[in-house]
Amino acid sequence: MQLATTPRVSFLRELRKEITHNYPAGRVTVAIDGAEGAGTAEFADDLAAVYREAGTDTARASMRDFHLPRATRHLHGRADAGDYYERSFDYDTLRRVLIDPFRMAGSTGFQTTAFDVKRDAPVISAWETGPADVVLIVDGPFLLRPEIRGAFNFTVLLDVPLAAAYARLAASQGRDPDPEAPSNARYVGGWRRYGEKDEPQYLASAVIDLAEQEHPHREYPDTGCACF
Repeated sequence: MQLATTPRVSFLRELRKEITHNYPAGRVTVAIDGAEGAGTAEFADDLAAVYREAGTDTARASMRDFHLPRATRHLHGRADAGDYYERSFDYDTLRRVLIDPFRMAGSTGFQTTAFDVKRDAPVISAWETGPADVVLIVDGPFLLRPEIRGAFNFTVLLDVPLAAAYARLAASQGRDPDPEAPSNARYVGGWRRYGEKDEPQYLASAVIDLAEQEHPHREYPDTGCACF
């Protein structure tokens, strides 16, 4: 299906061309990294739509479906930034049921969901398969951590100032729009720890300024990232 041409779609088409130039065939994995409220899921969905527009089979997954149990995530309390950074996501399961079997291709099945965060319980999703040439796009925070860094062929970091991200969360979820509010300390503190420890802006294949959601543009950071 042909997508309506907008500045965002045009940008995503160029991004798809860049990834395809570097990885023209086979099983390709793409990460869309970013803070809460940055719009990683929407960006990944739109990139998948652009791939499908070009006739490329595409699978989608999100880190929200690979959480660790609540008792692990909140080991030191609901407001602890260290818990958010260190103990939010199950990277071992992500590799075991999704990344590794996806890369094997052939008739090997893979799962795009492993945990229901609302029920705080594991789930067994339907096994999916795909052709030899297919792109898997995964979105969520912390996708350039050492535990998962090598899992992706191409990585994108969305650079969205925290004030803009939390304004979006206030509108969509009723969250406090102030990133420095105590109720946001867990997520903002954990995300900043990620920036300090891992410096993902220097590791990503592409850093994209998404402060204006409909007008993304490429960045080449040399001093930092507004998203922290």
